[in-house]
Amino acid sequence: MAVRLTRVPSIAVEALRLFVVAFGAGIGYQIVAWIGAADRAQVLGSFNGLWAGAILGALVGYVLGGVVARLAMRTLDRGERALEGLSAEQVIAGSFGAVVAAVFAAVVSWPLFLLGPPLIITPIFLFVVLVFALFGFRVGRARRDATLTAVGPAAGLAPRAPAPASLPRLVDTSVAIDGRVLDVVRSGFLHGRFLVPQPVIDELQNMADSSDDLRRAKGRRGLDVLEALRREHGVELLSVPDEAMGVTDVDAKLVRMAIDRNCALLTFDTNLAKAAAIAGVRVLNLHGLALALRPLVVVGDEVDLHLLKAGKEAGQAVGYLDDGTMVVAEHARERVGTECRVVVTSVVTTANGRLVFARPARVAGAAR
Repeated sequence: MAVRLTRVPSIAVEALRLFVVAFGAGIGYQIVAWIGAADRAQVLGSFNGLWAGAILGALVGYVLGGVVARLAMRTLDRGERALEGLSAEQVIAGSFGAVVAAVFAAVVSWPLFLLGPPLIITPIFLFVVLVFALFGFRVGRARRDATLTAVGPAAGLAPRAPAPASLPRLVDTSVAIDGRVLDVVRSGFLHGRFLVPQPVIDELQNMADSSDDLRRAKGRRGLDVLEALRREHGVELLSVPDEAMGVTDVDAKLVRMAIDRNCALLTFDTNLAKAAAIAGVRVLNLHGLALALRPLVVVGDEVDLHLLKAGKEAGQAVGYLDDGTMVVAEHARERVGTECRVVVTSVVTTANGRLVFARPARVAGAAR
């Protein structure tokens, strides 16, 4: 099998060399015809000028053909390795761009054949077409989404749907009341356009004017959060009118407006997030984000921990969770090197990460 695989490139190299030899013979023949040596008889032995030019051109082509063929094979290998890192969408978009650019180059450069013999003009023509095709492939690959929008249906591919994070976000009342969205924005994970529907502003205003202290505090906090969000760098906060006048419920209005505007719904309300997702709305659920970023363990959890070494303080032992979080177990130094079930007593977030403090389960049970 190895011999068969190595013969394929060599056959391709010889085939390409043969084409270069034929091209060189044609060039030599044409050069002799230009300089008028065709009238001379027996320039090279029994061969006249035309035959001598063709033979010399073939010899030059044979010498250069091996170099050209090997360079071509290396270029093909590099192209194959480059295509391995591309997705099917990128290949289709790039191929479409290459075809369009090659057709354009062919239409523009075909008058070159009027300037000289085809044997000389053809390589120049092919070179121009190839350069434009490579340029078109890169442009089509770089503008993949726009290209697939134009050629996707014809190629049997649907254009890629934009990510929810790239869409304008319709802000829910729960987002304003919670306030943690400011921390998310300031951390750089949210930016761009935020749309606040008028029903949300009205609901916050009604809450701020409520006689109930708790509702009034929530409403004022929500209005303050929206005002602070408007001043954040990289955030464009816009108020939009009620575009679902026929719907009475605020949550239903948000779902309707998110569908009509083709934007994402930003919410902390899990039930609203589920209902909106069922309706086909793309949802950014900040509550789900908070759950995803919560600590691996919380106070009161019992975990099995392998104690690796003694701690800095008396009686302490140190182990690590699966995610690398360091756990300091009190009253467990005698168990270093063993597996111990511990109860989490506190979780501290530091500049270097999360630090967990725990006690052996029997000690924690005895303390209770």
